[in-house]
Amino acid sequence: MLRQDAELIAGVVAAAGRGLVDRETVAEVVALCAVAGEHLLVVGPPGTAKSEAVRRVAGQLGGRYFEYLLGRFTEPNELFGPVDLRSLREGRVEFETAGMLPEADIAFLDEVFLGSTAVLNTLLGLLNERVFRRGGTALASPLRVCVGAANHLPEDPALAAFADRFLARVFVDPVADARLEELLEAGRRPAPAPVALDGGGPTDPDGRLGALDRLAAAARDCELDGVTPLLASALRRLRAAGVPVGDRRAVRSQRLVAAAAVLDGRTVATARDLWVLPLVASTADTQALARDTLGDLIGKAANQSLTHAAEELSRSSAARAERLARTGAALLADHRGLPEGRDSRLRLEAALREIDAGFAPADLPAALVGIRAELVTAVAPS
Repeated sequence: MLRQDAELIAGVVAAAGRGLVDRETVAEVVALCAVAGEHLLVVGPPGTAKSEAVRRVAGQLGGRYFEYLLGRFTEPNELFGPVDLRSLREGRVEFETAGMLPEADIAFLDEVFLGSTAVLNTLLGLLNERVFRRGGTALASPLRVCVGAANHLPEDPALAAFADRFLARVFVDPVADARLEELLEAGRRPAPAPVALDGGGPTDPDGRLGALDRLAAAARDCELDGVTPLLASALRRLRAAGVPVGDRRAVRSQRLVAAAAVLDGRTVATARDLWVLPLVASTADTQALARDTLGDLIGKAANQSLTHAAEELSRSSAARAERLARTGAALLADHRGLPEGRDSRLRLEAALREIDAGFAPADLPAALVGIRAELVTAVAPS
């Protein structure tokens, strides 16, 4: 069941990321954090598809989604719901939360650091405890993951404690010039249709959200004892290199390691899962430093479900092989499904070139041997 659930979520994330150029990592880390029970901060300039990536993952998972753009004058009731007037007449201050953030399964808050003190204080409790408390209302929240977005990290020290509640960080830039053609082509294609709530929503335990919850439960029970010495050594090295990792972030990093393991189909964490550690570094510069500092520890890391994120954060050949194998298989499946007269040979050739550029024939990983052979056959002149 664990492997089936991991494959299901991998397919969900792949569907969400299809057509998102260079944003696959954002989509995959949303899923990682949902399984880990942690929250994600995405930092990058406006217009870099931060919200689109989260919206697509939420749409593919099903369940209740809440999205809001915060500003200096955003009132708490815009996020958490208005006062219940019937209760107020009876002398009780309670809130109507239907359709609002406290009842969401996945949430996206844009410009999250612009919220007022009242908004951020209420949000802090919800993120920490998954319980909404305001007035006489105390409501257990089903929130799997909250994704906050910002154009840049806050400079105000008063916001540091709030920002620390977002354990994982992903930093995005505009798509590179070399991929502009791909971006333009992807922009012409429609976004994938979201799943219907009655097929994968919160009332369907065997649907996509149910698979996510089973993986989250498996992550909480994941065996970490064997990897603890390596994890402790990695954290010491990060601190020695100047990457600030406080005690709380060090402890909670274990949740990301456990989530990576179960999404790879295992109940025991290993060194293969340590690629998640750069995510806990607080800035883009310290993330790059973390990758370099841990190069030998994460050099063989990989993940069958989160192929793009594992490759980007570890830069390992094993992760690259996993990503190319999954990408090649998806391209071949699309190619076989095309109607007569349609040709996807250029994409297949690009995938074949990337495999050959990354691996010498004698060093081709087993996962790529069959895929490469199929690609060669598919691009051969008929």
